[in-house]
Amino acid sequence: MGFAGEIIPGFTDENTSILLEQEDQRGMLAELEDKKAKLKQESLVFKDKRSQLNAEASKWAAKRNELNKSTKELIEKAQELKKLRDEDNKNVAEAKKQRDELNEKTNEIYAKIDEIRKRYNLTGDRSIRDLRREIDHLEFRQQTEVLSPDKEKQLVDKIASLHSEFKGRKEQLEKNDELRRLLDEAQALRDQASQFHEAVTKYAEQAQEYHDQMIGTFKEADQKRAEADAAHKEFVKAQESADEQHKEFIRTQREIRDFDKVIVGLKKKNRDAREDRAKEVAKREAEEILSQFRAGEKLDTSDLLRLQRAGLV
Repeated sequence: MGFAGEIIPGFTDENTSILLEQEDQRGMLAELEDKKAKLKQESLVFKDKRSQLNAEASKWAAKRNELNKSTKELIEKAQELKKLRDEDNKNVAEAKKQRDELNEKTNEIYAKIDEIRKRYNLTGDRSIRDLRREIDHLEFRQQTEVLSPDKEKQLVDKIASLHSEFKGRKEQLEKNDELRRLLDEAQALRDQASQFHEAVTKYAEQAQEYHDQMIGTFKEADQKRAEADAAHKEFVKAQESADEQHKEFIRTQREIRDFDKVIVGLKKKNRDAREDRAKEVAKREAEEILSQFRAGEKLDTSDLLRLQRAGLV
């Protein structure tokens, strides 16, 4: 094989030029095939990475959806607890109203009792209504305040002493028929008020319990929502990365198709050139055979075949 500008022995300048051109085209084809192979490898890498990222995005999407579902369920539960709390608060208000009305009626009766007591100068100066109010106040303190053992004992003793005094006053007043009737009426009203007070306590405790559960459930829902938001961010990040890998995959696929077009075109051009050169050689051989025939030389079968291939017979 010669080099550029060198005449190869036994070949014409034209033949040498053709060989050099063929060598250049083979080198170009090899280079194109090599670049195409590298692009295929890159394309596979982009495809695998895209699949991995899509799988990761699907994982985060599933987690996000599950967390959103949990959030929705928790919010619905919290709303139901709120409804129950509000119903109990409504019951508290209604029971309080009934209790306060009965207590007011009871106080009115005790006021009548005090008027009669003063009119007839019965028992001491302290009214039975004041005793009843003080007992109620101290009993409320006992139920609602946290006291040391000593103070608790002092309060219990005080309540017991007032109850004893109230009982004594009541017994004295009951000797009067009118006062006994009023005291019985006041006691009946007080018993009814106590029942409503128990209802107030029960509904208030239930309302507080529902309220605490509602607050805890809303907090849990907020936590789940925050986790869902974080999962969504990861989903978006993985999806965007997958989209970038997909774009690169499409780009390499497009470039591979472009290389295929160039390679196919170049191969066709080489094939056509070889066919043209073969025809040219056959034509020259046939013309030489015809010249020899005209000069009086005989033709054999192979000569005839060459003439036929060249289209001259």
